[in-house]
Amino acid sequence: MARRPVAWVAAIVLLAEAIGIVLVNWFLGVVVDRQDMSLAGLDPRAMSVGAWVAGGLFGLYLALCAFVLARSAARDRAPAGIGRILLISAAVVHGLLGAFSIGLVGWAAFVFMMLVLALIVLTLVAYDRYENGEQPPSPPAVAPSSPEPTTP
Repeated sequence: MARRPVAWVAAIVLLAEAIGIVLVNWFLGVVVDRQDMSLAGLDPRAMSVGAWVAGGLFGLYLALCAFVLARSAARDRAPAGIGRILLISAAVVHGLLGAFSIGLVGWAAFVFMMLVLALIVLTLVAYDRYENGEQPPSPPAVAPSSPEPTTP
C-alpha cells in the first residue's frame, strides 16, 4: 500500500513549509525593523519581534506535525492520541489558509495548500485505527424490553 510513502512525502513537505514560514517571517521582521515602519503607532521593534516569534511558533507547530508524520511512516502505524489531533488541526489550518490564499496570494499558493491538505488527510485515512491489534468498540448492550402492560 502507498501509505508509507505518502506519510514520508507529507512529512518532508511540512518540514520544508516550516522552514519556509520561519524564513519568511524572519525576513518580514528584518524589513520592518530596518525600515522603521509603524502600524497605528505600534513600536517597530515590537512588530519585528512579533513577526519573529509568530514565525518561530508556527514553524515549530509544522515541524511537530512533520515529526508525527515521519514517526507514523517509520513505524507504519496510524498516528494516535495527540498526534492525530495535531494532524487534524494541521489539515484544518491548511484548508483555511488555502481558502484565504486564493485572493491574497494567488492560485499557485492555493494549489500548494490543497496538496498539503490532501497529503495530511490521505495519511490520516490510509491507516486503519484497528489494524494494530486493537479491537473496535463493541456496540452497547441493550437490555431486553418487557412488554407494556395492557389495561382493560
